[in-house]
Amino acid sequence: MVKAVRGFTLLEVLIALLVFGLIATAAAEVGSQYIASYERVRDKTLAGWLADNRINELRLQEDLPGISENTNDRDYGTYRWQVTTVVQGTAEPSMRRVEVTVARYINGQTEPMPVHTLSAFMGER
Repeated sequence: MVKAVRGFTLLEVLIALLVFGLIATAAAEVGSQYIASYERVRDKTLAGWLADNRINELRLQEDLPGISENTNDRDYGTYRWQVTTVVQGTAEPSMRRVEVTVARYINGQTEPMPVHTLSAFMGER
């Protein structure tokens, strides 16, 4: 008596390939979202440090900063950033409102993408 050799039918193979394709697509999407999330958190962290540094620079000055707005480009980490500092007056003449906005240049673009804004109040010592 000879046993019949059995294998997978074409339909079974096609269904297995379909299931594998769906799983691979879902895994690629999850990986892509993870990378985008990581980049967002990295940029927010570095931009937050830059903004904190700028406000602390102003706090360490002897005098209260004058009302002004200025923008500087800085290299921080492996990236190029634009740091904009706006010093505004308040109803109290011995206090200033400071707003620092940090934006990152992406892939050689001329206009940076805003990432983080930090506000603080400073008074005379």
